[in-house]
Amino acid sequence: MTTALIYLVVMVLVAAVVFLLSALVFGRGEELAPLPPGASPTRLPPEDVTSNDVRSLRFQQVVRGYKMTEVDWVLERLATEVDELRARIAELENGGPLPELEPEPEHVPQHAAENGRST
Repeated sequence: MTTALIYLVVMVLVAAVVFLLSALVFGRGEELAPLPPGASPTRLPPEDVTSNDVRSLRFQQVVRGYKMTEVDWVLERLATEVDELRARIAELENGGPLPELEPEPEHVPQHAAENGRST
């Protein structure tokens, strides 16, 4: 019994020494230092966000994460919308035609319309 216990202790010590040596020689295998807790690699400029800023966004993946295809689709759609809005703003700033506003229909309550009256 004591021989098996000594054998087990020696095996654990040998495994620990091998692990420590390999950790010192090879490191943890990370290319970058880990982010501090609560930090995010997601970056956006403080103002004047462009479509390329939106397209280059990437989010951290977690165990209960998100579907990347859905997020990528939303980001692409947002980037397209930003491009269209910026083009429209530039057109309006350069003296382009103003959009025609349609008059709002009069609000007639349904019970008044049925009785032939308007308010």
